[in-house]
Amino acid sequence: MNWLWMWFRQSLGKRWFLWTLFVVNLLGTIYGFVWYSDQLAATPGYLRPFVPDSPTGSGLFTIVLFTYLMGRHIPVLESLAGITNFKYGVWAVGIIVAGWLLGDEVSGTDIMLLISHAGMAVESVLYARFFKLSWLPVGIAALWTLNNDFLDYVMDIHPWLPAVLDPYEGFVGLCTVLLSLISIAVIWFTFTRFNRI
Repeated sequence: MNWLWMWFRQSLGKRWFLWTLFVVNLLGTIYGFVWYSDQLAATPGYLRPFVPDSPTGSGLFTIVLFTYLMGRHIPVLESLAGITNFKYGVWAVGIIVAGWLLGDEVSGTDIMLLISHAGMAVESVLYARFFKLSWLPVGIAALWTLNNDFLDYVMDIHPWLPAVLDPYEGFVGLCTVLLSLISIAVIWFTFTRFNRI
């Protein structure tokens, strides 16, 4: 089993693996923007860039994969992608599971979303060791992420919640801010574990 893990880790930087992830993430991002189409249509234009959280995270990560295929590193992009892709991957998994625990029916779409969003979080952690980070790009990404939380829960443009979670919107907002802080820490410490700075 150890050989399989070693093969997988070595494959992360291979072009065929990067292209595969690029296509998977691109298709998932497109699906995500379609998923948000009704909410985007109901949101004032100036707030729309802050609405589609998960597809923005996966879209940024898709661009990071493309930059790797081109032999480039863009630290601010890597910071934004790593943090938001991890955060919204975990966030969606948490929301889906919380909905189930409160009585939501388990659907095939939910299971697909659970698996795909878990994949977002995992890929962010796996690739964080390749990032070229410093405090400045991580700080910029942290400001963006926390500002997005502010807009989501103060301007009420957060992703639509399952009906069973509507009474807990304030608690969801608090957990989301906490998850932002955890996501920043996870990406930073995963990066520093593999890169002495």
